[in-house]
Amino acid sequence: MRKTKSYSGMSLLEILVVVAIFAVLGVITTRAVLLTLQGSKKSESLVRVRENLNFALGVIERQVRNADSVTECPNSDSNLLSYTDSSGDIATFSCANVGTDDAYVASGSARLTSDTVNITSCSFVCAAGTSTNPPSVTFSIEAKDKNTTGIQGSTVSMTTQIYLRNY
Repeated sequence: MRKTKSYSGMSLLEILVVVAIFAVLGVITTRAVLLTLQGSKKSESLVRVRENLNFALGVIERQVRNADSVTECPNSDSNLLSYTDSSGDIATFSCANVGTDDAYVASGSARLTSDTVNITSCSFVCAAGTSTNPPSVTFSIEAKDKNTTGIQGSTVSMTTQIYLRNY
């Protein structure tokens, strides 16, 4: 009787199947990590824009709500709001350079939005008061993040109506 040798080990086909399975798993894992990073960048961009707009909106809302009057109501220039503060001084809010890469919201000459955010649309609309309602200012703003583009970038729009307390 003749003895046959038995070879133990893996065939080339088995090795190729295992390598193919690991390659597919590697591609799927890499894709998942990349999507997570893109989502993270978009989230950071959205937070940065919202923080800027919320700060500007908060400053504008406090000042206009406590203003004695709006100088020109209805206002002829929707990029500028001129008001008389509680001390009797004339102050302004403006949308500067809208339509350019350096657009921002300003209080007098100071920037209310940072240079990492670009204002794409901005307007102040004053409505005269009636005997039952005080004057109001509707502030609308849209901004996008300058640092990110494409799918990772974000655009935020906000609108609020502010009623003057002193009328």
